[in-house]
Amino acid sequence: MIGIDVGGANLKVVDSGGVHIHYCPMWENAPLETLLAGYRSSGEEDAAVVMSGELADCFDSKIEGIRFIVDAVKAAFPGAVFYGTDGRFHHEAAPCLAAANWLASADLLRKEWACAVLVDMGSTTTDIIPLTDFSALLGLTDLARLQKGYLVYTGLLRTSVPALVRQVSLGGVRTRVSPEYFACSGDVHLALGHITPEEYTSDPPDGKGREREAAYRRLARVVCADLPEIGTEGAMAIAHAFWEEQGSLLKNTIEEVRAGSGATGIITAGVGSRLIAAITGGTDISERLGSFSDALPAFAVREVALRNAGSSD
Repeated sequence: MIGIDVGGANLKVVDSGGVHIHYCPMWENAPLETLLAGYRSSGEEDAAVVMSGELADCFDSKIEGIRFIVDAVKAAFPGAVFYGTDGRFHHEAAPCLAAANWLASADLLRKEWACAVLVDMGSTTTDIIPLTDFSALLGLTDLARLQKGYLVYTGLLRTSVPALVRQVSLGGVRTRVSPEYFACSGDVHLALGHITPEEYTSDPPDGKGREREAAYRRLARVVCADLPEIGTEGAMAIAHAFWEEQGSLLKNTIEEVRAGSGATGIITAGVGSRLIAAITGGTDISERLGSFSDALPAFAVREVALRNAGSSD
């Protein structure tokens, strides 16, 4: 069986060969059906699926996005099953399929880590999921999760710098930033050495290089400058200011959710797992799951589907 997580920016697949992550922006006529057909031709027959890509603004509504994704998956895997926010698998498009990927992860981990909060930092968002009461998670939409602090719309790669930073200090001078999409969190974490160029898997804002010098140039643009005007020191000041805000936001929200849920521990996963573990003192489960941690919902929905199939025999 293959596990599939169809996001707005990335298609994540887990199969017998491991983890495969494709940058596949839904808003740019993503070749979803073609990519999935490649897995069917390689011998995979069954598929368990979660999604969050239905929120992409190329769709007029979430149900339109759900139908598009379901049709694309079923073209490659006619017998595919889709996990919903009701904690059940479905064969056809339904509103409850919207953004159920986080719940599949909770479903997989809830027994082993029943006293923990799961923090899954992806390229775009961070899920903060209390595992203390699975039934209380059923039916939650992204709107409800935003209101509860269970979803924070900031991630390792795709968050615009001015989404979190309004001003920076350059040489002791308070400097307001431009709200244009000149640089993103991928540039910040590359500049700070948190990720390698190979781990910068999304498109940079200017569509150019992923080396550190290119990240410095984009960061300089945040204050409407060329890099020689502020130097590497100025670019790094912008990077540090962003990470201070992003780290504080995540750490504080995680603590609020932990305290509110009665959880006693924190476990981390996703492409930002190491960073989150470092700032919270949490347990990085990527050390045990390996690359599966970077595609946890795809791995989880596959495991939950296999578990359910085994229990029905």
